[in-house]
Amino acid sequence: MKAGTNLERVLDSGAFAVTAEVGPPKGASPRGLLRKAELIKPSCDAVNVTDNQTAIVRMCSVAGCTLLKQLGIDPVMQMVCRDRNRIAIQSDILGAVALGIGNLLCLSGDHQKFGNHPTAKGVYDLDSIQLIQTAKSLRDEKKFLCGEDVAGEVPLFIGAAENPYAEPFEYRVLRLAKKIDAGVDFIQTQAIFDVPKFARWMAMVKDRGLDAKVHIMAGVIPMRSAGMARYMRDYVAGVAVPNELVSRMEDAKDAKEEGVKIILEIIDQLKDIPGVHGIHIMAVAWEEIVPRIVQEAGLLPRPAL
Repeated sequence: MKAGTNLERVLDSGAFAVTAEVGPPKGASPRGLLRKAELIKPSCDAVNVTDNQTAIVRMCSVAGCTLLKQLGIDPVMQMVCRDRNRIAIQSDILGAVALGIGNLLCLSGDHQKFGNHPTAKGVYDLDSIQLIQTAKSLRDEKKFLCGEDVAGEVPLFIGAAENPYAEPFEYRVLRLAKKIDAGVDFIQTQAIFDVPKFARWMAMVKDRGLDAKVHIMAGVIPMRSAGMARYMRDYVAGVAVPNELVSRMEDAKDAKEEGVKIILEIIDQLKDIPGVHGIHIMAVAWEEIVPRIVQEAGLLPRPAL
């Protein structure tokens, strides 16, 4: 049983979907999260709540999603495999559904060595594909991984991430196919800067007919400074920032304005790539720019479904 979330309805309607994301606070006060969420609410069909991103301790995603639900926002709960075994994973999914959270994004999670508790033990009882299979089993077979029956329905719209750029490049489509076979309904990709290479990946996706089996949303990140552009090019695994874009940011009189101009150009190109069903905006610590990006990209108003 699918969840019937707003994100699911928008994607199934054939509309070009828009999602964004917010990071929960490093504390118990919800004020900052609610402020950011209210700001981007009119511009998005759903909003991701990250799960201890970069392995840094934050308010849990279940709580963040519940707070967004109270604002009338359709939340996407991110869940990483790093911190939970299969017992906790299944338990947290049931709890999230009970709280009205229907979108689940299944992720491996950044290694703990990158976070603020580098000596923590990584769990990784399941990987991201097995997490997708677990969610599908709870939803469709109404079975726990141990084979016991689940009491009642577990409506979910199951998502995952995909990196079109990782090497070997030709294998990326095979990994997407595995996630589709596991039961994924939608994909949010790593940030797209090298559009021609992404278009080649999408052509391979279409050649295999995978675009008809899953909703693919292209990830985009607005750059705020030349330093951010250089850092992503040089140090962020899985992100391919062409030197040309770094030079544009370095040469710009107003780097933030150039960053907005670049992301609008990228979105304009993404809309024309067959098989792309939407965008996912990752405005890292710059959530206030999301409404402007969506408006100037010609993606307002959002569908009222």
